[in-house]
Parts: sequence; structure tokens; C-alpha cells
Amino acid sequence: MAIKSLLLALCAAFALGGLAAQPAAAAIEVNVNRGDVQPLPIAIPAFGGGQLGSDIAGVISANLQRSGLFRPIDPASFVERDLNAAIQPQFASWKSINAQALVNGQVTVEGGRVRVDFRLWDVFSEQQLLGLQFTASQENWRRVAHKISDAVYERLTGEKGYFDTRVVFVAESGGRDSKAKRLAIMDQDGANPSYLTDGSSTVLSPRFSSNSQEITYMSLRADGSSVYLFNLETGRRESLGAFQGMVFAPRFSPDGGRVAFSVERAGNSDVYVMNLKSGASNRITTDPAIDTSPSFSPDGSRIVFNSDRGGNPQLYVMGADGSAPRRISYGDGRYFTPVWSPTGEFIAFTKQSGGEFSIGVMRADGSDERILTSGNMDEGPTWAPNGRVLMFGRSARGGASRLWSVDVTGRILQPTPYPGAASDPAWSPLLN
Repeated sequence: MAIKSLLLALCAAFALGGLAAQPAAAAIEVNVNRGDVQPLPIAIPAFGGGQLGSDIAGVISANLQRSGLFRPIDPASFVERDLNAAIQPQFASWKSINAQALVNGQVTVEGGRVRVDFRLWDVFSEQQLLGLQFTASQENWRRVAHKISDAVYERLTGEKGYFDTRVVFVAESGGRDSKAKRLAIMDQDGANPSYLTDGSSTVLSPRFSSNSQEITYMSLRADGSSVYLFNLETGRRESLGAFQGMVFAPRFSPDGGRVAFSVERAGNSDVYVMNLKSGASNRITTDPAIDTSPSFSPDGSRIVFNSDRGGNPQLYVMGADGSAPRRISYGDGRYFTPVWSPTGEFIAFTKQSGGEFSIGVMRADGSDERILTSGNMDEGPTWAPNGRVLMFGRSARGGASRLWSVDVTGRILQPTPYPGAASDPAWSPLLN
């Protein structure tokens, strides 16, 4: 699989969060309906600049490898060493180890800030494909590595990357009878985990807003449940308000201005939508069945939810005002926790069938249903912002839940590098 030769002289400086590279033609054709993509051999030697340069290259390599679309070459096989980012590499040395792409760079630290210059090379055409510079505070060096990973991923695949993101989730600790569930957040690669609640109440179903700075979640106490908004910048927490009955399964609209959620009263659950600016809420389903787990379409015009109005839990799509609900799932089994892809192409879900819980996807009209994973308990999918990768909770029989990821082909299935017990992840949009 050759990289399409194209010289892009992009020696420009970008502040962290200001990446604005020109769109490029796809070099690797990624077809979500195929599972036979061969990972591209790519060389990522340690960047110049000492240990920090080595660490940044390591994060880039790990990101690209986890995507399943790239195969970083073992550094022990490198022929040319101590590359200078300002000098063209010796392409013959990289061709000899079958590297099709090469990423090299230089790290400079000045006054507590880090500057990273990097180049992406097409080895066989001997052309530079990308040349960018990032600057950030020194403690944000990992974000620089994620930004570079996104730039390389987009240049070589034609798709947006998803590495400069975070994941909010439920961190679990303690035994079966004394389990604590805290609200937690980490980088998408499992780094920098932190805990946002103290475990005095059980936290469920955290979800990100479109600006990545606000989270909504359910808090369950002995005296009832509440849905909260949590601002990551200020640490401020506020309740959505008082409701008669149990409130659960909150999720933001794409513009962040509304929250859809369920309210349970006397065994019946319905979907509500609240306008966060006015505080007004509207009940948008009135069926005597259980309607829950609402998720907006990317344009905010529709909502997918699950309901047992047909006898067992299935997926339905309706207008965002509750109009014209129609069933879209007709396979064997029970369907739960639907979530619309950021691209609008698919709806992911949890499916229970034959004693197993699976993660699957289907189109918004119910066609092209595919099961991506199956296990004792695979549940609660969330989409990466480019709509290519899903994260979910998986637990073996009698074991703790862990976070896993799978791509939309079902081929790239792997544990997420967070060491503790965790469930119910939610992926942020790309950070600013």
C-alpha cells in the first residue's frame, strides 16, 4: 500500500489548539464495510531534544498503533539514527526496512514552554507530506503528541483524528457489597486519570457536552436520584432541577443547549427534553411502556431511544419534539443504550441475545445491522468524534468491568489502557 506522493510545503507555526492544516486526499482508503485494511508500516524515531523528545514520539507511536491502521516499525531496526528535523532523511535507509512513512521531529524547551517541529515523509517518493510546529506549556507535552498524531492520521487517511480527546467514565472500586462508583476523566489513551466525585453517591451515565467543558450525569442516593451538570473548568456542579420520580440517562443535544433524559414514575418511564437556558422541560413521549436512553442525531432534529412498547426493548427514532416515532430494530434479542454516531452514519447499541451482551451498529433506518463484539457483558458504547471507533464497558463472568474499544469493522478490538475497573464511558469531542 503506497502513500500517494504529494508535496505539501506546510512549514507554518500553530499554537496548541490552533491546528488548521489544509484538507488532503486520502492515502489509505478506509472503508468501514471492510475488515481487511493492512496497517501501514511507519517509522517514528525518537524526536531530538532528550527524554521529552523520546516521550513525545512514544505517545505518537502508541496512538497510531492503537488505531489499527498503522504498524510502527521496531526502532531496533532503524539504520539511520539521530535524525535532524531540519535535514532531509536518508531515504534509502528507511526503504531498506520497508518504512512507507516516516515521522521525525525536534523538541525545544524555552522558558517553561515546549516547541515541537515535526515532518511527515513519504519514503518511497522521497517527498515531505507535512511540516508543522506546535507550541504549548511544558506540562501539556502529551497534548502536543496527540495533536501531531491527529495531523499524521488525517494526512494519511483523509479522516479526522481522535487522539486529542478525553473520556469521562465511572471508576469502580470496592467489593460487590460495598462498590463505590465515582465520576472520573482521563485522556483517550488512559493517561492523566482524575476523579471528579468522592464516591459518597453512586454515579451513572456521564455524558460530554459539545464544548468538552461540561458533563451531565446521574447521581443516585438512598433518598432518590438527581441529574447534574458539572463544569470541568470551574468545578461547579448544579442540578437540572427537582422532578417527581427517578431521573436518569441524561444526554446533551449537539449544540449543548438542551438535555434529554428519562423520568420514571410508578413503573413507567418517559423521555423529557430540557432547555438549559430557560430551564423549561417538555415530556416528549407518553406511551405507557418504558421509554429511555435518548440520544440526539448530529443535527439535533431527531432522537433515537429504546422502548419496550412492542413487548421487549427495541430501538425507535422520533423527531426531537417526540413526533412520528418508528421502530428501527427487528433482529432477535433486546436492544439498549443507543447512541448516534457524530457523523450521522450509524447508531451504536447494546444487544442482549442468547445469554450474551454485544456491541453493534446499524443505520438510522435500521438497515445494515452488524455485531462488532460479543461477550458475557459488553455494554454502553460511546463514539470517538470521527465516528470510526467505539469505547464500551466489558466484564467477564464474575469479574470487574473494564474499558475496551473496537472500530466499526469489528476487526480492531483491544482493551483501553486504564488499569482500574471502569464502566459507562463517554468520549469528548476534539479538544480546542
